[in-house]
Amino acid sequence: MFLIRFLSFTCPLYQLMGVGARKEVGKHAKSLGGRKVLIVTDQGMVNAGFAEQVKSYILDEGLEVFIFSGVCPNPTDVNVRDALMVWQENKCDLLVTLGGGSSHDCGKAMGIMATSGGDIRDYAGVNTLKSSLPPYISINTTAGTASEITRFAVVTNTDTDVKMIFGDGRLTADVAINDPVFHMGMPRSLTAATGMDALTHAIEAYVSKQATPVTDVCALGAIELVAKWLRPTVADGTNLEARSQMVYAEYLAGMAFNNAVLGIVHSMAHQAGSLRDLPHGVCNAIILPVVCEYNLLAAPEKFAKIAESMGENIDGLSILDAADKAIGAIRRLAKDIGIPAGLGELGILEEDVPQMADNALKDVCTLFNPRSVTYDDIVRLYKSII
Repeated sequence: MFLIRFLSFTCPLYQLMGVGARKEVGKHAKSLGGRKVLIVTDQGMVNAGFAEQVKSYILDEGLEVFIFSGVCPNPTDVNVRDALMVWQENKCDLLVTLGGGSSHDCGKAMGIMATSGGDIRDYAGVNTLKSSLPPYISINTTAGTASEITRFAVVTNTDTDVKMIFGDGRLTADVAINDPVFHMGMPRSLTAATGMDALTHAIEAYVSKQATPVTDVCALGAIELVAKWLRPTVADGTNLEARSQMVYAEYLAGMAFNNAVLGIVHSMAHQAGSLRDLPHGVCNAIILPVVCEYNLLAAPEKFAKIAESMGENIDGLSILDAADKAIGAIRRLAKDIGIPAGLGELGILEEDVPQMADNALKDVCTLFNPRSVTYDDIVRLYKSII
């Protein structure tokens, strides 16, 4: 007999997916009561013409639109404060985030300050908000972070170079939009990095201490889709079918980790990314297989299932041998799409390890890792991939 624990599941109220979904943003902005809309995005979205497209759809509904395009990769508390100034100066009342995880995280953090007051650093942690965000629509352009549908945001503290994590159901968008047409222009390296980010979300959620049968289904579905479609998406970024399938993959992975949370892959990646301003998905991809090897003993049956979901033949194998196949499959996928072999290739030095390990141990994601971990364990894991 086992005890069924309390289960909750958080997701956006409306989720629009597929070709043409982006064109619905204006109608939903109007239905949410918006009059003055701020689009939080990055310069790349402006240069690609995506920001003007979204602006036009909103203008068609008779609303005013302003654009903040100052989001940088690995958004900082400075970006958040700058976005808030634009929000306040124009008396905006509805938030739209456009881009990948950086734009969504920056916009969410700006929304915290807009309604809860104070400084963004006051709200790092879980369930710290004083008020709900303003009405909020997220429009996603990468198939990886799933920040457009989750209750999490990550922002770098520029004084400490540590990524602050914010987790609250009130950070979830009212409407989340995933149109693969907006994914078509992603460069190959970003496609690879964000795809591995989605895979990491799915695997960490699947083996998390907070996993449930609901999140397990989402996670396994995402793993299967990434294993099948990431290679062809990287090979040909104009492949609309592949792009569409990766949208579903990152969405399912997002639903999984939004509710099951993550583990020490993310705890470790957060530190490397903030210390050297590195791509989050690449850090995850490098760290993922070594952490999976470490976690394997805590959940061998689940890692065997991961291997099967990635297309490995596990017939006749012991559970541990089948679980080992998952590690090999992850490594081959990363290599095939051009992920670097180690953090040293990205500029991380062995002298950085003590600080990173100390911060990783304190990261909230560490709490949900399936296998307990010490400072020395994390040091050893970092050193194995430098």
